[in-house]
Amino acid sequence: MKIGFIGAGNMASAIIKGAVSSGAFSASDILVSDMDKTKTAALETALGVTAAEDNEALVAASDVVVLAVKPNVFANLLPALSDKLQAKNPLIISIAAGKTIEFIASLLSYDASIVRVMPNINATVLEAMSAYCCNEYVTDEQKALAEKLCGSFGKVMPLSEDFFPLFGVIAGCAPAFSYMFIDALARAGVKNGMAKQAALKIAAQTVYGSAKQILESDTHPWELIDRVCSPGGTTIEGVASLQEDGLDAAVTHAVEAALDKDKRI
Repeated sequence: MKIGFIGAGNMASAIIKGAVSSGAFSASDILVSDMDKTKTAALETALGVTAAEDNEALVAASDVVVLAVKPNVFANLLPALSDKLQAKNPLIISIAAGKTIEFIASLLSYDASIVRVMPNINATVLEAMSAYCCNEYVTDEQKALAEKLCGSFGKVMPLSEDFFPLFGVIAGCAPAFSYMFIDALARAGVKNGMAKQAALKIAAQTVYGSAKQILESDTHPWELIDRVCSPGGTTIEGVASLQEDGLDAAVTHAVEAALDKDKRI
């Protein structure tokens, strides 16, 4: 099973790294093409994948084609490759933000099997949260392959395409929100006399472990909060302060603001 990546940017590189380093896929089964040959050469050297001569050669050799280029490239790229794609009939996986399956299909001259995947930036540390949806031409085997690929660089879940904009905010924008929270904790540490680097390491690891606690248990977050809050203790004092200052409302407003912006672009 040969997988070809058109585009060798940061996200594609992260996905390829995950696919190879996890052992889920062999480097010898992965091809990559990009207008910037230095990028494909770097991946070939670092991971042992094959740098394809061009997009046409990549399509001819691939059972799966991952579209990892900028969304504005699709309108020229796909019609130019349509005949080659039809002849090979690979599974097409798109990781482009904002481009629906219907839009991708409209640029092709045949009924292609298309999976749309939305990963997030945490793919670079193999801890992405990805969602995927597919059209009616995707087989169960192809769906399983898409899940295996996404699972190699994080967690993955099927999701209705209707919810992709909201997923893009919760999974795509929220890393920035999380960075803000971690930095705010660290700066509070600095305000109270701790060196920034030490405070940052403590805050980041604590948030990481807290997220893992939720993911690895069936416990509701508020039950976990209650476990940490001793009667009359320091934690409940801090929790009450966050509630008084409107943490929940601020997060909800941030999600809604980002979602509204998504609807306007």
